[in-house]
Amino acid sequence: MAENKELFNAYTEESIRSLDWREHIRLRPGMYIGKLGDGSSMDDGIYILIKEVVDNCIDEHMMGFGKQVDIKVTEHSVTVRDFGRGIPLGKVVDVVSKINTGAKYDSKAFQKSVGLNGVGTKAVNALSSYFKVSSFRDGRVKAAEFERGVLVKDHREADAREPNGTLVTFVPDDTVFKNYHYIPDFLENQIWNYCFLNAGLTISFNGQKYLSKNGLLDLLQRKTTADDLRYPIIHLKGEDIEVAITHENQYGEEYYSFVNGQHTTQGGTHLAAFREAFVKTVRDFYKKDYDATDIRASICAAIAVRVQEPVFESQTKTKLGSLAVAEGGQSMKAFVLEFLAKQLDDYLHRNSAVADALKKRIEQSERERKELAGIKKLANDRAKKANLHNKKLRDCRVHLNEEYSGKGKEEMESRQKDTTIFITEGDSASGSITKSRNVETQAVFSLRGKPLNCYGLTKKIVYENEEFNLLQHALNIEEGLEGLRYNNIVIATDADVDGMHIRLLMLTFFLQFFPDLVKNGHVYVLETPLFRVRNKQETIYCYSEEEKQKAVKKLGGKPEITRFKGLGEISPEEFGQFIGEDMRKSPIIPSKDMPVAKILEYYMGKNTQHRQEFIIENLRYEKDLAEETVS
Repeated sequence: MAENKELFNAYTEESIRSLDWREHIRLRPGMYIGKLGDGSSMDDGIYILIKEVVDNCIDEHMMGFGKQVDIKVTEHSVTVRDFGRGIPLGKVVDVVSKINTGAKYDSKAFQKSVGLNGVGTKAVNALSSYFKVSSFRDGRVKAAEFERGVLVKDHREADAREPNGTLVTFVPDDTVFKNYHYIPDFLENQIWNYCFLNAGLTISFNGQKYLSKNGLLDLLQRKTTADDLRYPIIHLKGEDIEVAITHENQYGEEYYSFVNGQHTTQGGTHLAAFREAFVKTVRDFYKKDYDATDIRASICAAIAVRVQEPVFESQTKTKLGSLAVAEGGQSMKAFVLEFLAKQLDDYLHRNSAVADALKKRIEQSERERKELAGIKKLANDRAKKANLHNKKLRDCRVHLNEEYSGKGKEEMESRQKDTTIFITEGDSASGSITKSRNVETQAVFSLRGKPLNCYGLTKKIVYENEEFNLLQHALNIEEGLEGLRYNNIVIATDADVDGMHIRLLMLTFFLQFFPDLVKNGHVYVLETPLFRVRNKQETIYCYSEEEKQKAVKKLGGKPEITRFKGLGEISPEEFGQFIGEDMRKSPIIPSKDMPVAKILEYYMGKNTQHRQEFIIENLRYEKDLAEETVS
């Protein structure tokens, strides 16, 4: 009672604050750019900052102004130049620093735009230690410079010989984005998506030009391997809609969905409509009531729609909520169904070889599903008897505690983005992580010994092997990624030969049976320090030999050096520093040059001559390196 009275008395007029736009963005950045992160995830905030600026360039292109966008990204600085109309010179400062200010409220100026709420560049401005915008318009230029959203230099208008357009340069604030770094593969993927969705647009990224002539057809060709396709990619285009469809040999369903040029990584009403419409169209074509899971098994598809005034479920625009294509117009479901019912049906009638190949793929999936039916029931019963949540899995409170069931949708989505499961091997490593983890959002799954090498095996083994079966249930991915319980799956093994082997075995499992987990950026390898260098004043943790040498030089004298041989050697108190906000984790990014099937065959198949030669050559390299280090 006394405590409640104290809290009551503390709640006065002084408790009420009014934040300006800049303060609010900096205090609650997650509302505007999703999670912060260090750049190791493709949806981290530093990539959203780039996207918010480039989206404006794309909107200009869509309106028919500017056929090229130049992007330059260095270690910490980003520069984006478009050749559109340029911001009206008298509003340059307002557009990047006054909330709810922009041209996109006027549908005549921007039809079917990505951004509609006038927040994008303001968020970039507020979250950048340096931000400069320059607008070139009809032989004149107007520029303004900011620091963390504060205007520090308002340039006067001047004459210019530059072509029309807008130039933005910014440096993300390292007090907000700690230890951040850009991963080139993520940036390249982001740029390719812009090109696929805007055929004819040229993007120059760090001097290299990117261009797509065939839209989503090019996208699927880049995401798949010709040898793995069951039939040639089906590419269909209509007014405000474009789709590309094929089936592969791998497991799972793989989709790429877009709205007004925005990559909706979490799907939404347009993707749900496509999945449903595809099933109905196929059933009607073959005049057979195939199971929906058999029709969509192993599908790889892309869908892009244009929507007037789209409604997204968050500022980061990763999930579409619009039920209609245009206000007062046709429903999204009816729009997509009508398009596929006509265009896909016509295509299958004209291409009998494709229709036959699709039918064979569906019937193969049907046979496999029926063969697994009995095994799945037994496996599910075993998972329940194994008392998963007490033995193998130490879950996080987001999933266990009922207090979260009443939280708001946005808060739950934010917490879900932070959920992480560590896959560990051995009691000591599991114990250290369990004791030092954030119990709110971090879970631990403990492996018992080395997992099975499942390369070349069918999905039947997932249910017959206890480790795989329990892991599948812990992740809740048996029926696909929609029910995925953890946004980040982190393989945490020792930095030795056995640890590397376990990593390979786990990656083989994911790539073989759940490749979309990897392709969608959910799987990582935990980086833990190899050395601890310390004296009485300071302790430095080092992740490489190079970092160790720098630490020794910095501390001077003869500091104490500890070599960590395994995760179990690191105390829980220390371990907490390595799996917290500054956790280092390396994303697993499939090679663009070598398809997954060939990667698995090379590393996990029978000992091939190529792999033997690779091992021998690298053993020589390691020996030479060791001799150089000793000398």
